[in-house]
Amino acid sequence: MNVGSWLVWGLAAAVVLTAIMAGTQGAGLSRMSIPYMLGTMVTPNRDRAVPVGTALHLLIGWAFSLVYVAAFHAWGDATWWRGALIGLVHAGFVLTAGMQGIAGLHPRMASEEEGPDLVRQLEPPGFLALHYGGATPITVLVAHLVFGGVLGAFYQP
Repeated sequence: MNVGSWLVWGLAAAVVLTAIMAGTQGAGLSRMSIPYMLGTMVTPNRDRAVPVGTALHLLIGWAFSLVYVAAFHAWGDATWWRGALIGLVHAGFVLTAGMQGIAGLHPRMASEEEGPDLVRQLEPPGFLALHYGGATPITVLVAHLVFGGVLGAFYQP
């Protein structure tokens, strides 16, 4: 494994993914904010949630890029299309199992079965994160395809 290349391009891919997700929210394509969602898992302070969640999202994305790097090494090559292929699988997992399971882990998110209360005020994402808008699955898919594409294009095994 090329640690230096992973450190640079894993972080770069995480930055690009986070920026795409923030941009799609800012453009009104999705109401989902992963940084806000992650931040409110660790702090009840809504003003601090986004910067804390952004840092968490970058660190998680950076760490998760190791899975991509391991796949590149197993295949013997890193290419943009192989990275995008892994991104497709990654997005599929995030949109199905990930979004379905987060309400059970999040201390301030309502569940699908029980509505909001004084503590659990955040809306759960639902299957494919469709509670955050009809275009949300597409924005998540595109962001993960680009994440994998960036990592695959620039990581040097």
